[in-house]
Amino acid sequence: MSTGVVIAGGRSTRFGDADKAVADLAGTPMVRRVADRLGPAVESLVVNCREDQHDAIAIALDDYDLPVAFALDEDPDEGPMAGIRTGLRAVETEYAFVAACDMPFVDPDLVAYLLERAEGFDAAVPRPDEWFETTHAAYRADAMADACDKALERGDRKIIAPLFDLDYVTVGVEELRERGSLDSFDSLDTRAAFHAAADRLRRQD
Repeated sequence: MSTGVVIAGGRSTRFGDADKAVADLAGTPMVRRVADRLGPAVESLVVNCREDQHDAIAIALDDYDLPVAFALDEDPDEGPMAGIRTGLRAVETEYAFVAACDMPFVDPDLVAYLLERAEGFDAAVPRPDEWFETTHAAYRADAMADACDKALERGDRKIIAPLFDLDYVTVGVEELRERGSLDSFDSLDTRAAFHAAADRLRRQD
């Protein structure tokens, strides 16, 4: 059993004034696209967001096939690590897969594989290039939440900081290619990326 955790509380400063979590991406709110992609690999969903986002995201996830819970940020704007911590605190399973809300091509096969690779460890973190993809990774929920708390307490907000308190396995690019699509890591940080993804999804549909 595992849970999908979608991190949606960011302010989307490079995206403009709109909340990209619920932006219409080729006819579907982006957060719903991420949730739908996670669905085949998990048994439930937790969405981390700000209180002011709750209603719009709940509407976007209306009639979703899996149980959905919300983990609201008590102190918004603390950054993605705090969002991961808050989301994982709401998880009831041992392991969870964390995904950013702007990754609409997340590959359920890779999600399932990373959850499998995490077994016996505190985390399985992809490294498709020189960077760790900590917002596309599988975690032992309690261990990662504790590690995030420790990093925040010492004032270290770097997204990779919690990893160094964990017993984690790195999943490299060749292993990832064998198990799924590297498109899984595409994130839509800008309007240009969003529009390109919308065109791509329309062609697929």
